[in-house]
Amino acid sequence: MRGVFSEFGGDAILIYNTSIVDSNFIYMSGFTSGIFEHTALLVTKNRMVLLTSELEYQTALSQKPKEMKVVKYTGVEELKRHLGKLLDGAVVGVDMEFLPYSYFRKLKKLSGAKKFVDASRAFSKARLVKDDKEIECIQKAVDIVKHTFSGIENIFKTGMTEKELAAEFDNRMRINGAAEPSFKTIVAFSKNAALPHHAPDDTPLRANEFVLIDAGARFNNYCSDLTRTFIFKPDKSSGKYKEMKRMIDTVKEAQKLALDAITPGADGMKAHKAAEGHINTVNGGTYKGKFIHSLGHSIGIDVHDGGARLSGHSHSKLGKGMVFSDEPGIYITGFGGVRFEDDILVTDDGARLL
Repeated sequence: MRGVFSEFGGDAILIYNTSIVDSNFIYMSGFTSGIFEHTALLVTKNRMVLLTSELEYQTALSQKPKEMKVVKYTGVEELKRHLGKLLDGAVVGVDMEFLPYSYFRKLKKLSGAKKFVDASRAFSKARLVKDDKEIECIQKAVDIVKHTFSGIENIFKTGMTEKELAAEFDNRMRINGAAEPSFKTIVAFSKNAALPHHAPDDTPLRANEFVLIDAGARFNNYCSDLTRTFIFKPDKSSGKYKEMKRMIDTVKEAQKLALDAITPGADGMKAHKAAEGHINTVNGGTYKGKFIHSLGHSIGIDVHDGGARLSGHSHSKLGKGMVFSDEPGIYITGFGGVRFEDDILVTDDGARLL
């Protein structure tokens, strides 16, 4: 099932949602609607059994893949009976990176399983390589954000706040087809752009200042993550503008160099070092040490999906079908920051922009 069992040697996998849905539940089921709180999904090499409430029963039937059996249960005793029938004496994989310990103990007792083992790494490895359908969904999520960025400068106006621009951007993404933002949209003006994870506040927009927007869309469960940096009403004769433009040009070139270094079989460090090396040495080393985060992360159902990174310490081997962000940046405290981010697909011929 979705490549997970090639990475996991047990008898079955149990995914159990709390009040929050495990993204592995979405990965295995393919469901695109429904809440599915306190729902159990049991997976073997040959079948899937969904144990859910009356509340979600019809929703599950309308979406289930043909190999899935959907069963209603009411109360703990009924859940125990179904789990015991399916898992008694089995070696069962659970997602220990998601499942709280209290649920782990309860489910182990209810199921009668011989042993619970951690299957989270098996899920991470399986989810790292995307199939054609997953890539198609990510591409659509990317297209939504790119379309939203197109012409966004036309709504910039003096005095508007970061919160106002973030709200407008989110609304336009939904109009363009997003189910929802894939994370809280970052909008940062002026010196706030030097904070990579700045939360939009009431800072007003002023002329000749940075506008950094980091946003993603979710489409059919899959995420995108893109960043653009603008200069609002630039004063092209000013020294400040010339420095902002130099930062932008440097980051754009670093992003291109990193893209060229992303090839099948390379490790994640190579691309990061390509971008970092350029930023550290350009213009006599002015920006040395100002690229303060990893170049990129894997993307899928989660914005950070599969656990792989493009970083100065990554030895992960890149392979066909992996999707990453490519997002170098320069951050100068008290002045501002620049980041450009695109999502890329690793192919047999190298990296392709989505």
